[in-house]
Amino acid sequence: MNRKGAKLIFNFIFCTFLVLMLYLFALDITGNLPTEYNIQIGDNHVLNSRFPLFLSYDTNATAIVEFSKLEASINPLSSAIQLKTLDQGTASLHYKVFGFIPYRTVKVNVVPKLKVTPGGHSIGVKLNTDGVLIVGITEIVDKQGVSHNLAEEKGVRIGDTVVAINGIKVENSNHVAELIQASQGDPIALTLRRGSSDFEVTLAPVMSEKDDQYKFGFWVRDKTAGVGTLTFFDPLTKKFGALGHAITDVDTGALLSIKNGEMMKSKVIAIQEGKKGRPGEIRGVFSDLNRPIGKLEKNTQYGVYGEIIREIEGGLHKEPLEIAYQHEIKEGPATILTTLEDNVIAEFDIEIVKVNHQARPDGKSMIIRITDKRLLEKTGGIVQGMSGSPILQNNKVVGAVTHVLINDPTRGYGIFIEWMLAESGIYDKLIQ
Repeated sequence: MNRKGAKLIFNFIFCTFLVLMLYLFALDITGNLPTEYNIQIGDNHVLNSRFPLFLSYDTNATAIVEFSKLEASINPLSSAIQLKTLDQGTASLHYKVFGFIPYRTVKVNVVPKLKVTPGGHSIGVKLNTDGVLIVGITEIVDKQGVSHNLAEEKGVRIGDTVVAINGIKVENSNHVAELIQASQGDPIALTLRRGSSDFEVTLAPVMSEKDDQYKFGFWVRDKTAGVGTLTFFDPLTKKFGALGHAITDVDTGALLSIKNGEMMKSKVIAIQEGKKGRPGEIRGVFSDLNRPIGKLEKNTQYGVYGEIIREIEGGLHKEPLEIAYQHEIKEGPATILTTLEDNVIAEFDIEIVKVNHQARPDGKSMIIRITDKRLLEKTGGIVQGMSGSPILQNNKVVGAVTHVLINDPTRGYGIFIEWMLAESGIYDKLIQ
Protein backbone atom coordinates (compact mmCIF):
# COMPACT_ATOMS: atom_id res chain seq x y z
CA MET A 1 0.00 0.00 0.00
CA ASN A 2 1.43 3.38 -0.99
CA ARG A 3 1.74 6.36 1.35
CA LYS A 4 -1.24 8.12 -0.21
CA GLY A 5 -3.51 5.15 0.35
CA ALA A 6 -2.38 4.79 3.96
CA LYS A 7 -3.06 8.46 4.57
CA LEU A 8 -6.59 8.12 3.16
CA ILE A 9 -7.29 5.16 5.43
CA PHE A 10 -5.91 7.07 8.43
CA ASN A 11 -8.04 10.11 7.62
CA PHE A 12 -11.11 7.91 7.25
CA ILE A 13 -10.51 6.22 10.61
CA PHE A 14 -9.81 9.57 12.29
CA CYS A 15 -12.96 11.18 10.86
CA THR A 16 -15.04 8.16 11.87
CA PHE A 17 -13.64 8.30 15.38
CA LEU A 18 -14.30 12.05 15.58
CA VAL A 19 -17.91 11.65 14.43
CA LEU A 20 -18.37 8.82 16.94
CA MET A 21 -17.03 10.96 19.81
CA LEU A 22 -19.27 13.86 18.80
CA TYR A 23 -22.22 11.48 18.74
CA LEU A 24 -21.43 10.16 22.21
CA PHE A 25 -20.95 13.72 23.48
CA ALA A 26 -24.36 14.62 22.04
CA LEU A 27 -25.88 11.69 23.94
CA ASP A 28 -24.35 13.04 27.15
CA ILE A 29 -25.52 16.63 26.82
CA THR A 30 -29.04 15.61 25.84
CA GLY A 31 -29.29 13.58 29.06
CA ASN A 32 -29.98 10.24 27.40
CA LEU A 33 -27.41 8.37 29.48
CA PRO A 34 -27.99 8.82 33.22
CA THR A 35 -25.17 7.42 35.34
CA GLU A 36 -27.39 6.10 38.12
CA TYR A 37 -30.91 4.74 38.53
CA ASN A 38 -32.90 4.19 41.72
CA ILE A 39 -35.53 1.51 41.06
CA GLN A 40 -37.93 0.33 43.73
CA ILE A 41 -38.28 -3.38 44.50
CA GLY A 42 -41.08 -4.87 42.44
CA ASP A 43 -40.76 -2.34 39.64
CA ASN A 44 -39.48 -3.05 36.15
CA HIS A 45 -37.58 -0.70 33.91
CA VAL A 46 -36.44 -0.73 30.30
CA LEU A 47 -33.00 0.55 29.34
CA ASN A 48 -32.53 1.56 25.73
CA SER A 49 -29.23 1.85 23.91
CA ARG A 50 -28.37 3.08 20.45
CA PHE A 51 -25.73 1.97 18.01
CA PRO A 52 -22.74 1.95 18.52
CA LEU A 53 -23.36 1.50 22.28
CA PHE A 54 -24.15 -1.94 23.70
CA LEU A 55 -25.02 -2.91 27.27
CA SER A 56 -23.39 -5.62 29.35
CA TYR A 57 -23.60 -6.46 33.06
CA ASP A 58 -21.61 -8.19 35.79
CA THR A 59 -22.61 -11.77 36.60
CA ASN A 60 -23.05 -10.96 40.31
CA ALA A 61 -25.69 -8.38 39.33
CA THR A 62 -28.17 -11.15 38.46
CA ALA A 63 -28.91 -11.71 42.16
CA ILE A 64 -30.27 -8.16 42.32
CA VAL A 65 -31.71 -7.60 38.87
CA GLU A 66 -32.98 -10.03 36.25
CA PHE A 67 -32.05 -8.99 32.70
CA SER A 68 -33.94 -9.89 29.56
CA LYS A 69 -33.42 -8.59 26.06
CA LEU A 70 -36.56 -7.26 24.42
CA GLU A 71 -37.53 -8.00 20.84
CA ALA A 72 -35.88 -5.76 18.28
CA SER A 73 -37.66 -2.46 17.86
CA ILE A 74 -38.64 -0.81 14.57
CA ASN A 75 -35.34 1.08 14.67
CA PRO A 76 -32.58 -1.44 13.85
CA LEU A 77 -29.95 0.85 15.42
CA SER A 78 -31.45 0.60 18.91
CA SER A 79 -31.84 -2.21 21.43
CA ALA A 80 -33.59 -2.57 24.77
CA ILE A 81 -33.01 -4.56 27.96
CA GLN A 82 -35.72 -5.03 30.59
CA LEU A 83 -34.65 -4.90 34.23
CA LYS A 84 -36.74 -6.84 36.72
CA THR A 85 -35.81 -6.04 40.31
CA LEU A 86 -35.25 -9.01 42.63
CA ASP A 87 -33.49 -7.82 45.80
CA GLN A 88 -32.15 -4.69 47.44
CA GLY A 89 -28.63 -3.76 46.35
CA THR A 90 -26.58 -2.20 43.56
CA ALA A 91 -25.88 -3.67 40.14
CA SER A 92 -23.44 -2.27 37.59
CA LEU A 93 -24.17 -2.11 33.87
CA HIS A 94 -21.63 -1.16 31.28
CA TYR A 95 -22.08 0.77 28.05
CA LYS A 96 -19.43 -0.24 25.50
CA VAL A 97 -18.74 1.18 22.07
CA PHE A 98 -19.22 -1.61 19.50
CA GLY A 99 -19.54 -3.94 22.47
CA PHE A 100 -15.87 -3.90 23.55
CA ILE A 101 -14.59 -0.31 24.11
CA PRO A 102 -15.59 0.80 27.67
CA TYR A 103 -17.62 4.01 27.62
CA ARG A 104 -19.69 4.36 30.79
CA THR A 105 -20.72 2.38 33.87
CA VAL A 106 -24.29 2.80 35.10
CA LYS A 107 -25.31 2.01 38.68
CA VAL A 108 -28.72 0.49 39.25
CA ASN A 109 -29.75 0.83 42.90
CA VAL A 110 -32.64 -1.41 43.92
CA VAL A 111 -34.33 0.21 46.92
CA PRO A 112 -37.45 -0.52 48.98
CA LYS A 113 -40.63 1.25 47.98
CA LEU A 114 -40.54 4.68 49.60
CA LYS A 115 -43.62 6.60 50.71
CA VAL A 116 -44.14 10.08 52.11
CA THR A 117 -47.22 12.16 52.88
CA PRO A 118 -47.52 15.05 50.41
CA GLY A 119 -48.01 18.50 51.91
CA GLY A 120 -49.33 21.62 50.20
CA HIS A 121 -49.79 23.41 53.52
CA SER A 122 -48.92 27.09 53.76
CA ILE A 123 -46.14 27.36 56.33
CA GLY A 124 -44.03 30.03 57.96
CA VAL A 125 -40.36 29.51 58.78
CA LYS A 126 -38.33 31.38 61.37
CA LEU A 127 -34.63 30.76 61.70
CA ASN A 128 -31.68 31.97 63.69
CA THR A 129 -28.38 31.89 61.84
CA ASP A 130 -25.27 30.04 62.90
CA GLY A 131 -23.14 33.13 63.54
CA VAL A 132 -24.22 36.52 62.22
CA LEU A 133 -24.38 37.51 58.56
CA ILE A 134 -22.68 40.69 57.32
CA VAL A 135 -25.32 42.50 55.24
CA GLY A 136 -23.70 45.90 54.78
CA ILE A 137 -20.33 47.65 54.96
CA THR A 138 -19.83 51.33 55.75
CA GLU A 139 -17.08 53.72 56.78
CA ILE A 140 -16.70 55.03 60.33
CA VAL A 141 -15.82 58.62 61.25
CA ASP A 142 -13.83 58.73 64.50
CA LYS A 143 -13.74 61.42 67.21
CA GLN A 144 -11.10 63.36 65.27
CA GLY A 145 -13.23 63.40 62.11
CA VAL A 146 -11.06 60.82 60.29
CA SER A 147 -12.86 58.28 58.09
CA HIS A 148 -11.98 54.57 58.35
CA ASN A 149 -12.90 51.66 56.06
CA LEU A 150 -11.81 48.86 58.38
CA ALA A 151 -13.81 46.00 56.90
CA GLU A 152 -13.07 46.88 53.28
CA GLU A 153 -9.33 47.29 53.94
CA LYS A 154 -9.16 43.79 55.48
CA GLY A 155 -11.09 42.17 52.65
CA VAL A 156 -14.30 41.56 54.60
CA ARG A 157 -17.25 41.19 52.22
CA ILE A 158 -21.01 41.44 52.34
CA GLY A 159 -22.27 37.87 52.70
CA ASP A 160 -19.49 36.75 55.05
CA THR A 161 -20.59 35.25 58.36
CA VAL A 162 -19.01 36.21 61.68
CA VAL A 163 -18.53 32.90 63.48
CA ALA A 164 -16.37 33.91 66.46
CA ILE A 165 -14.66 36.91 68.05
CA ASN A 166 -11.37 36.26 69.87
CA GLY A 167 -12.27 32.57 69.83
CA ILE A 168 -15.66 33.15 71.45
CA LYS A 169 -18.55 31.78 69.36
CA VAL A 170 -21.00 34.58 68.66
CA GLU A 171 -24.64 34.00 69.58
CA ASN A 172 -26.43 36.90 67.92
CA SER A 173 -26.10 40.55 66.83
CA ASN A 174 -26.26 41.86 70.41
CA HIS A 175 -23.48 39.49 71.44
CA VAL A 176 -21.26 40.86 68.66
CA ALA A 177 -21.87 44.44 69.84
CA GLU A 178 -21.03 43.47 73.44
CA LEU A 179 -17.74 41.82 72.46
CA ILE A 180 -16.72 44.82 70.35
CA GLN A 181 -17.41 47.29 73.17
CA ALA A 182 -15.53 45.10 75.65
CA SER A 183 -12.37 45.38 73.51
CA GLN A 184 -11.99 49.11 74.34
CA GLY A 185 -10.45 49.58 70.92
CA ASP A 186 -7.84 46.80 71.17
CA PRO A 187 -7.35 44.60 68.06
CA ILE A 188 -9.88 41.78 67.77
CA ALA A 189 -9.51 38.45 65.93
CA LEU A 190 -12.58 37.72 63.80
CA THR A 191 -13.31 34.21 62.53
CA LEU A 192 -15.29 34.59 59.32
CA ARG A 193 -16.97 32.05 57.07
CA ARG A 194 -17.19 32.55 53.32
CA GLY A 195 -18.98 29.72 51.57
CA SER A 196 -17.67 26.55 53.20
CA SER A 197 -14.29 27.98 54.29
CA ASP A 198 -13.38 29.72 57.53
CA PHE A 199 -10.63 32.33 57.78
CA GLU A 200 -9.41 34.90 60.29
CA VAL A 201 -8.81 38.67 60.14
CA THR A 202 -7.74 41.09 62.84
CA LEU A 203 -9.43 44.49 63.22
CA ALA A 204 -9.04 47.26 65.76
CA PRO A 205 -12.51 48.82 66.31
CA VAL A 206 -12.87 52.59 66.03
CA MET A 207 -14.99 54.78 68.32
CA SER A 208 -17.65 56.54 66.25
CA GLU A 209 -18.14 60.27 66.61
CA LYS A 210 -21.91 59.76 66.31
CA ASP A 211 -22.62 57.68 69.39
CA ASP A 212 -19.29 57.09 71.18
CA GLN A 213 -19.53 53.35 70.41
CA TYR A 214 -16.71 51.14 69.12
CA LYS A 215 -17.49 49.83 65.64
CA PHE A 216 -16.07 47.73 62.82
CA GLY A 217 -18.01 49.38 60.02
CA PHE A 218 -20.37 46.56 59.04
CA TRP A 219 -24.01 45.72 59.64
CA VAL A 220 -25.06 42.22 60.72
CA ARG A 221 -28.24 40.15 60.85
CA ASP A 222 -28.92 37.00 62.87
CA LYS A 223 -32.46 35.93 61.99
CA THR A 224 -35.02 35.88 59.19
CA ALA A 225 -38.55 34.69 58.50
CA GLY A 226 -40.79 33.99 55.53
CA VAL A 227 -43.62 31.89 54.13
CA GLY A 228 -43.64 28.98 51.72
CA THR A 229 -45.19 25.56 51.17
CA LEU A 230 -44.64 22.21 52.88
CA THR A 231 -43.60 19.55 50.36
CA PHE A 232 -43.76 16.32 52.37
CA PHE A 233 -43.52 14.77 55.81
CA ASP A 234 -43.12 11.27 57.12
CA PRO A 235 -45.02 10.28 60.28
CA LEU A 236 -42.64 7.34 60.79
CA THR A 237 -39.28 9.15 60.83
CA LYS A 238 -40.81 12.53 61.81
CA LYS A 239 -38.85 14.21 59.00
CA PHE A 240 -40.19 16.92 56.68
CA GLY A 241 -39.03 18.90 53.66
CA ALA A 242 -40.27 22.25 52.33
CA LEU A 243 -39.64 25.07 49.82
CA GLY A 244 -37.46 23.11 47.37
CA HIS A 245 -34.87 25.89 47.46
CA ALA A 246 -32.73 27.66 50.05
CA ILE A 247 -33.68 30.44 52.42
CA THR A 248 -31.32 33.26 51.50
CA ASP A 249 -30.70 36.68 52.98
CA VAL A 250 -32.93 39.30 51.37
CA ASP A 251 -30.10 41.81 50.99
CA THR A 252 -27.07 39.67 50.13
CA GLY A 253 -28.58 36.57 48.54
CA ALA A 254 -26.30 34.44 50.75
CA LEU A 255 -27.53 31.04 51.92
CA LEU A 256 -28.25 31.26 55.65
CA SER A 257 -26.66 28.66 57.91
CA ILE A 258 -29.17 27.50 60.52
CA LYS A 259 -28.39 27.43 64.21
CA ASN A 260 -32.01 26.72 65.08
CA GLY A 261 -35.46 27.58 63.79
CA GLU A 262 -39.10 26.63 63.67
CA MET A 263 -41.79 25.75 61.18
CA MET A 264 -45.13 27.39 61.96
CA LYS A 265 -48.62 27.31 60.53
CA SER A 266 -49.25 30.17 58.12
CA LYS A 267 -52.48 31.83 57.07
CA VAL A 268 -52.78 33.25 53.54
CA ILE A 269 -54.16 36.79 53.66
CA ALA A 270 -53.65 38.03 50.09
CA ILE A 271 -52.34 37.07 46.65
CA GLN A 272 -50.52 39.38 44.28
CA GLU A 273 -50.99 38.08 40.75
CA GLY A 274 -47.89 37.32 38.73
CA LYS A 275 -47.28 39.25 35.51
CA LYS A 276 -44.64 39.02 32.80
CA GLY A 277 -41.45 40.50 34.24
CA ARG A 278 -42.93 40.79 37.75
CA PRO A 279 -43.30 37.73 39.99
CA GLY A 280 -46.45 37.50 42.07
CA GLU A 281 -46.61 36.65 45.74
CA ILE A 282 -48.67 34.76 48.29
CA ARG A 283 -48.77 36.91 51.42
CA GLY A 284 -49.22 35.10 54.68
CA VAL A 285 -49.02 35.63 58.41
CA PHE A 286 -47.85 33.20 61.05
CA SER A 287 -50.52 31.61 63.21
CA ASP A 288 -50.27 29.68 66.49
CA LEU A 289 -46.91 31.31 67.25
CA ASN A 290 -46.64 29.42 70.52
CA ARG A 291 -47.30 26.05 68.87
CA PRO A 292 -44.66 25.37 66.19
CA ILE A 293 -45.27 22.24 64.12
CA GLY A 294 -41.63 21.49 63.40
CA LYS A 295 -38.05 22.44 64.18
CA LEU A 296 -35.65 23.36 61.38
CA GLU A 297 -32.39 21.45 61.11
CA LYS A 298 -31.03 22.17 57.62
CA ASN A 299 -31.17 24.97 55.08
CA THR A 300 -29.78 23.78 51.74
CA GLN A 301 -29.84 24.79 48.09
CA TYR A 302 -32.64 22.24 47.68
CA GLY A 303 -35.00 23.16 50.49
CA VAL A 304 -35.32 23.34 54.26
CA TYR A 305 -35.59 20.24 56.39
CA GLY A 306 -36.26 19.27 59.95
CA GLU A 307 -38.31 17.26 62.40
CA ILE A 308 -42.05 17.31 63.06
CA ILE A 309 -42.89 18.07 66.69
CA ARG A 310 -46.68 18.37 66.37
CA GLU A 311 -49.29 16.58 64.28
CA ILE A 312 -49.72 18.15 60.83
CA GLU A 313 -53.39 18.46 59.95
CA GLY A 314 -55.45 19.48 56.94
CA GLY A 315 -53.73 17.53 54.18
CA LEU A 316 -55.56 16.17 51.14
CA HIS A 317 -53.84 12.80 51.51
CA LYS A 318 -54.23 11.10 54.85
CA GLU A 319 -52.03 8.16 53.82
CA PRO A 320 -48.49 8.32 52.41
CA LEU A 321 -48.00 8.04 48.65
CA GLU A 322 -45.20 6.29 46.79
CA ILE A 323 -42.47 8.50 45.42
CA ALA A 324 -41.34 8.35 41.79
CA TYR A 325 -37.70 8.46 40.75
CA GLN A 326 -36.68 10.57 37.80
CA HIS A 327 -36.72 7.74 35.27
CA GLU A 328 -40.41 7.17 36.09
CA ILE A 329 -41.47 10.78 35.50
CA LYS A 330 -43.08 11.45 32.12
CA GLU A 331 -43.67 14.62 30.19
CA GLY A 332 -47.38 15.32 30.27
CA PRO A 333 -50.23 15.91 32.76
CA ALA A 334 -49.55 16.20 36.48
CA THR A 335 -50.90 18.16 39.46
CA ILE A 336 -49.64 20.32 42.32
CA LEU A 337 -50.98 20.77 45.85
CA THR A 338 -50.99 24.30 47.22
CA THR A 339 -52.92 26.67 49.50
CA LEU A 340 -54.60 29.90 48.40
CA GLU A 341 -56.74 32.54 50.11
CA ASP A 342 -59.36 30.11 51.39
CA ASN A 343 -56.57 28.44 53.42
CA VAL A 344 -57.59 25.01 52.17
CA ILE A 345 -55.16 22.81 50.27
CA ALA A 346 -56.35 22.26 46.69
CA GLU A 347 -55.08 20.22 43.74
CA PHE A 348 -54.43 22.01 40.45
CA ASP A 349 -53.58 20.74 36.96
CA ILE A 350 -50.17 21.33 35.45
CA GLU A 351 -48.11 19.94 32.60
CA ILE A 352 -44.57 18.62 32.94
CA VAL A 353 -43.07 20.16 29.82
CA LYS A 354 -39.55 18.75 30.12
CA VAL A 355 -37.70 16.29 32.36
CA ASN A 356 -33.99 17.02 32.77
CA HIS A 357 -32.29 13.75 33.75
CA GLN A 358 -29.65 14.55 36.39
CA ALA A 359 -26.76 12.68 37.95
CA ARG A 360 -26.56 15.10 40.91
CA PRO A 361 -29.03 17.38 42.75
CA ASP A 362 -30.24 20.47 40.96
CA GLY A 363 -33.28 22.67 41.55
CA LYS A 364 -34.12 22.72 37.83
CA SER A 365 -35.05 19.06 37.39
CA MET A 366 -38.26 19.73 35.48
CA ILE A 367 -39.91 22.52 33.54
CA ILE A 368 -43.59 22.76 34.43
CA ARG A 369 -46.51 24.81 33.13
CA ILE A 370 -49.71 25.74 34.99
CA THR A 371 -52.75 24.67 32.96
CA ASP A 372 -55.51 24.91 35.57
CA LYS A 373 -57.81 27.86 34.78
CA ARG A 374 -58.79 28.28 38.44
CA LEU A 375 -55.18 28.75 39.50
CA LEU A 376 -54.35 31.00 36.56
CA GLU A 377 -57.29 33.27 37.39
CA LYS A 378 -56.20 33.62 41.02
CA THR A 379 -52.42 33.83 40.73
CA GLY A 380 -51.50 34.21 37.06
CA GLY A 381 -49.31 31.13 37.42
CA ILE A 382 -46.46 30.34 39.82
CA VAL A 383 -45.91 32.97 42.52
CA GLN A 384 -43.59 33.44 45.48
CA GLY A 385 -44.81 31.45 48.46
CA MET A 386 -45.82 28.56 46.21
CA SER A 387 -42.28 27.15 46.33
CA GLY A 388 -42.35 23.67 47.81
CA SER A 389 -45.80 22.77 46.46
CA PRO A 390 -45.63 19.01 45.86
CA ILE A 391 -45.92 17.76 42.28
CA LEU A 392 -47.93 14.55 41.79
CA GLN A 393 -48.15 12.28 38.76
CA ASN A 394 -49.92 8.91 38.52
CA ASN A 395 -50.70 9.09 42.24
CA LYS A 396 -47.01 9.38 43.12
CA VAL A 397 -44.99 12.26 44.57
CA VAL A 398 -42.49 13.25 41.89
CA GLY A 399 -41.10 16.60 43.05
CA ALA A 400 -41.79 20.15 44.18
CA VAL A 401 -42.17 23.60 42.60
CA THR A 402 -39.00 25.70 43.03
CA HIS A 403 -38.89 28.78 40.77
CA VAL A 404 -41.00 30.78 38.34
CA LEU A 405 -39.83 31.95 34.92
CA ILE A 406 -39.91 35.75 35.23
CA ASN A 407 -40.95 36.33 31.61
CA ASP A 408 -43.69 33.68 31.73
CA PRO A 409 -45.31 33.20 35.16
CA THR A 410 -47.31 30.23 33.88
CA ARG A 411 -44.03 28.29 33.69
CA GLY A 412 -41.37 27.41 36.20
CA TYR A 413 -39.03 24.76 37.53
CA GLY A 414 -39.48 21.76 39.78
CA ILE A 415 -37.00 19.62 41.70
CA PHE A 416 -37.06 15.80 41.78
CA ILE A 417 -38.41 14.40 45.04
CA GLU A 418 -35.44 12.03 45.24
CA TRP A 419 -33.09 14.99 45.71
CA MET A 420 -35.23 16.34 48.54
CA LEU A 421 -35.41 12.93 50.22
CA ALA A 422 -31.63 12.64 50.09
CA GLU A 423 -31.27 16.07 51.75
CA SER A 424 -33.84 15.28 54.45
CA GLY A 425 -32.23 12.03 55.60
CA ILE A 426 -35.47 10.08 55.07
CA TYR A 427 -33.98 8.23 52.15
CA ASP A 428 -31.07 6.90 54.21
CA LYS A 429 -33.31 5.88 57.10
CA LEU A 430 -35.85 4.05 54.95
CA ILE A 431 -33.38 2.01 52.88
CA GLN A 432 -31.36 0.74 55.84
